[in-house]
Amino acid sequence: MHITATIVFVAFFILIALLGFLSARWQRGDLGQLHEWGLGGRRFGSWITWFLIGGDLYTAYTFIAVPALVFGAGALGFFALPYTVLVYPLVFAVLPRLWVIAKHHNFITAADFVAARYDSPALALAIAVTGIVATMPYIALQLVGVEVVIGGLGFPTQGFIGELPLIVAFVVLAAFTYTSGLRAPASIAVVKDLLVYVTVLALIIVVPWKLGGFGKIFAAVPSGHLYLPPIHAGNFGLQSFYFTLALGSALALMLYPHATTAVLSSKGPKTLRRSWIFLPAYSFVLGLIALLGYMAYAAKLPSNPALAPYFHQYGPQFAMPGLLLQYFPGFFVGIGFSAVAIGALVPAAIMSIAAANLFTRNVYRAYIRPNCEAGHETQVAKLASLVVKFGALLFILLLPTHFAIQLQLLGGVLILQTLPAIVSGIYTRWFDPRALLLGWAIALAWAIWAASLTGFQKSGYTLHLFGSTMLGYIGFYALILNFLVAIATTLLLRVSGCHSLVDRTDAAAYQE
Repeated sequence: MHITATIVFVAFFILIALLGFLSARWQRGDLGQLHEWGLGGRRFGSWITWFLIGGDLYTAYTFIAVPALVFGAGALGFFALPYTVLVYPLVFAVLPRLWVIAKHHNFITAADFVAARYDSPALALAIAVTGIVATMPYIALQLVGVEVVIGGLGFPTQGFIGELPLIVAFVVLAAFTYTSGLRAPASIAVVKDLLVYVTVLALIIVVPWKLGGFGKIFAAVPSGHLYLPPIHAGNFGLQSFYFTLALGSALALMLYPHATTAVLSSKGPKTLRRSWIFLPAYSFVLGLIALLGYMAYAAKLPSNPALAPYFHQYGPQFAMPGLLLQYFPGFFVGIGFSAVAIGALVPAAIMSIAAANLFTRNVYRAYIRPNCEAGHETQVAKLASLVVKFGALLFILLLPTHFAIQLQLLGGVLILQTLPAIVSGIYTRWFDPRALLLGWAIALAWAIWAASLTGFQKSGYTLHLFGSTMLGYIGFYALILNFLVAIATTLLLRVSGCHSLVDRTDAAAYQE
């Protein structure tokens, strides 16, 4: 047991738990209304929105997985940098318009918008179910980061005693999310981001100094880890995979239900744009986080007898925690591990709220009890958020961690197929809802088949085209197929005169 680190870790956990419960009194509103509980009353200003979106998108799994990928696979792990840069122009163009339309019609979810825009309950249900299914393993993977740091503190990792700290953490998370709604992760995100910045800056200064500078760090890393393999004889290899993975991930990021929830909770489009101007600061920090993978490689952490058991159990995922344990005193290890754990609880809370909003509005209210009162609707959402969180917890407790990671590979692929219906609907009503539903179904079927070829171990598919071999991100290829099917089917329906143009949204909303 690392006693000092554990004391600091527990102290920060108690602090954020208290902050979570007290958040119910912040920006007081009627938490019996879904827009108050699930969207914070749409009243968050620029800085809170900045912290909330940053805390939402840059999760504990990011801090653990990005250095792990660079440590294990090398340069490919840096795909996370261009994709977080690419996403900002996309969100500037799309999400402020979605906020205006949603506020005008009192929409809570993106599926609400799809249902009204296309007058298609079936298409809205498909969007909602896709969002919920894609979010569940994402919540479960936040627990991977918590498990790693709890193990790093020296707690037992086997049996019920080993799982008890994780269970306690998520019981507390469930309790303050139930009582405070989105206000809880919004307030905790401030603490989480400050801890992350302090931890990363300390790592990026101290570890290179201990290792003799960046020159020695890069010299210790093999060239195969520093560069992507070149294009050879028409085989694009990792070059095409890097490009499609970055672009596909950028398109998927803004479509996740938790991203939509964070966006719709802000005061308005100007608030969103002001906060996004400063969000590239997270991309800068992400670049530093990725470099930790090379530092762990140069430090030869797995050969350290004190750290070898952790690497045997967690593999490359212990790269960033290993650097903290090797080069920092106990109190700072507690701070760094707290940053990872709190970085799991914030997005997990937002994700569970987003999934609960989707279930309540687009499954329960749409199909089970259409005329339910506002208070009952919110109560269902609160209960649904509990079910989602404990479902994710059981996911980790009962199934191997690598199984959750395999399903998460599909998460981005799944959510990416909601793009044609949501994004095109914001700008045009040209597509027929049946065509969009067919494109969604065919693209998902192909994507699941393509991923199954590797036993859901990898997210790439090799395409042979015009004498070239292009390895690409399955989600990106599926999105192209999705659009092709939707366009072709819409054209056929228009030519036959069977297309649907019913739109239950107000045209004035698109002009605001």
